[in-house]
Amino acid sequence: MNSVTRSSGRGRVRFAKSNLDEYQPPTFEAFDTTLVTPRAPTANALSVLDIDMRVVENKRAHNTSSYKNNNLIVRRHQEFIITIRFSQPFNIQWDNVLLEFLIGSTPDVSRGTYIILSIGREKSDGPWSSRVLDIQGNYVTVGVTPDASCIVGRFQTFVVVVSDLGKQRTVRNTDTDVYVLFNPWDPADQVYIPRESDRQEYVMNDVGIIFNGEFNNINSRSWNYGQFEQGVLDACLLVLDVGKVPLTYRGNATQIVRRGSALMNSQDDDGVLVGNWSEDYSIGTAPTAWTGSTEILLKYARGGGVPVCFAQCWVFAGVLNTFMRCLGIPTRVITNYCSAHDNTGNLKTDIVLDEDGRVDRSRTKDSVWNYHCWNEVYMKRPDLPDRFSGWQVIDCTPQETSDGLYRCGPTSVNAVKEGELSYPFDARFVFAELNSDVIYRKSDKYGNTNVLHVDTAYVGKLLVTKRVNANSYEDVTSNYKYPEGSERDKQTMNNAENRGIPTRDYLPRTEAGVTIDLKAETIKIGDNFMLTMNVNNQTSQTCTINATISGSVAFYTGITSANFMLENKVATVNPQNTSKVLINVQAVNYMPYLVEQANLLFVVQGRIEETGQTLSAMRVITLRPPELTIKVNGIPRVGKDLMVIVSFRNPYTFILKNVQLRLDALGLIPTKIKTYDQIQPGGSVQYTETITPQSPGRKVLIGLLDCAALRQVINQLEIIVQ
Repeated sequence: MNSVTRSSGRGRVRFAKSNLDEYQPPTFEAFDTTLVTPRAPTANALSVLDIDMRVVENKRAHNTSSYKNNNLIVRRHQEFIITIRFSQPFNIQWDNVLLEFLIGSTPDVSRGTYIILSIGREKSDGPWSSRVLDIQGNYVTVGVTPDASCIVGRFQTFVVVVSDLGKQRTVRNTDTDVYVLFNPWDPADQVYIPRESDRQEYVMNDVGIIFNGEFNNINSRSWNYGQFEQGVLDACLLVLDVGKVPLTYRGNATQIVRRGSALMNSQDDDGVLVGNWSEDYSIGTAPTAWTGSTEILLKYARGGGVPVCFAQCWVFAGVLNTFMRCLGIPTRVITNYCSAHDNTGNLKTDIVLDEDGRVDRSRTKDSVWNYHCWNEVYMKRPDLPDRFSGWQVIDCTPQETSDGLYRCGPTSVNAVKEGELSYPFDARFVFAELNSDVIYRKSDKYGNTNVLHVDTAYVGKLLVTKRVNANSYEDVTSNYKYPEGSERDKQTMNNAENRGIPTRDYLPRTEAGVTIDLKAETIKIGDNFMLTMNVNNQTSQTCTINATISGSVAFYTGITSANFMLENKVATVNPQNTSKVLINVQAVNYMPYLVEQANLLFVVQGRIEETGQTLSAMRVITLRPPELTIKVNGIPRVGKDLMVIVSFRNPYTFILKNVQLRLDALGLIPTKIKTYDQIQPGGSVQYTETITPQSPGRKVLIGLLDCAALRQVINQLEIIVQ
């Protein structure tokens, strides 16, 4: 570890200089002009001997102490101080000194990439401001305040002494580079968020929870965002460089988040992550195997911008969350349960059933994802009416193009709720994910289809995010939607139709008065279970329902893989009554076809004998994986060894092959990976790792087991280091 000594009026302070074998950011070529050149000092001429960036105290004041980066990191529109040591006492009435902050290879004052501040007799400021705070002999302490809308990134710092002999400029020194970030603490910044608790959760929290599963059986997984880890800030800036984001865009949060939503996926460019829903991850890491963003971003940076394999929606959302929080933008991950992927954007999700009542995979092009993860960022939208500022949807999972690129947002959550879909960006697509109608169609052997049933309430069942300062979820559905069927909901749909959404002329004129739904308890992979079909009759007549229930194995995206069950049931239901019909589901039937994340899709098609009306319903059952246990031996104390034990037992009758076990804990250890060729039926594995905590406080250990036959085996353990 090399070091550099910097001086200040109160003594000399040694700062560690990075000696990473990890990603090193590219250094800018030295900026030079004919007007500003280094000159050898002449006798009695003022010259600069040292610049102290006052890193520790500035970081503390700017809420950037958590960044594992030896350079100064500050936030916009907030003063930071530096101390300059001159060769002789500084005379503010006579001496003329300039401070320069440069970013990019061709700095330009008019573009905000070359900032010139003066101290001394020719005092003047531009968008940035400076002031002399203290003079103690040869030491001058200066306060510098970046503009509230200045470029976010890494600036070079120079001091120039202007005299009758010309301009003497300090040499390039990477130790005096300063990173400028967005400032959610300052009302003048575009990303200001009023509550301190929100800032702590959505900017400063580096470990989170991402929710998955299904809407009435919510699962979760821990995710290490790691926005403060060594090398991550430089990696995030590299993403912008590889994506050729103009420097002039980098002070505008709207542009940053829009570009960021494109640059997290590799679909159009050399973005961070390659999406893969094929189940073949042989040339990379399975999406289910990641435990956080740090490993991904550092791998991307070390590779010089080569996309990392592989990701699905929660991985995209987790890494985008890290990217935004690292730059200072309040961000959270949202999970939308029953999220429509509407290929035509017409607010219709067509589920085509064959003659037997099974989902016709060849003719069903739309899908409803069990869940879909995206992000929200908090910001003012100066391009929109005031009421559409606040939380904005951004989504980097490559689903549809926007202005020619695979990206989505920022979309005002308030605009989506009101059906105001004509404002930028991508409001119509987000609205469809939340409000599409599911139309069940039946096809005959000639390819003709007719509508069986329309479900207007299936999509957008529930939207959740991590609760502030807790690991439970917060229901944010009401931020996006009015209650289903309410007058405000109808007004929203009218607004949407007035903004170009096709009219819903396919809706039935009369309701059947009978509804069907499917339910099941929490089921583990490999269990037999009972599926319950509830038939609710709200009419004044007894009804007889003939129903066909089909079962198929499905991906979490709603795409079916294989059919394993088809049963016919008859239920007679008295007026104003509910009848329950039980369907026995055997593991021996579904286990041979199970795909990753272990989802079973059940579709019921029913016909009311008395009226001839048809009904349909759909339900996804997410099977729970076996448990992974994490234990620690010893009392967590700074500087004391602590033993972590991760163990797993294979409860199945088949061999688990090519198993990968991950252990991850921010602030304790880098990601550790242990591989096993196989785990026999009934066999167990135990992985032990010794760690030595270096800092006190709350830490989260995340353990994860992953192989082709078994995904999503994950657990976490919180410890308090004393």
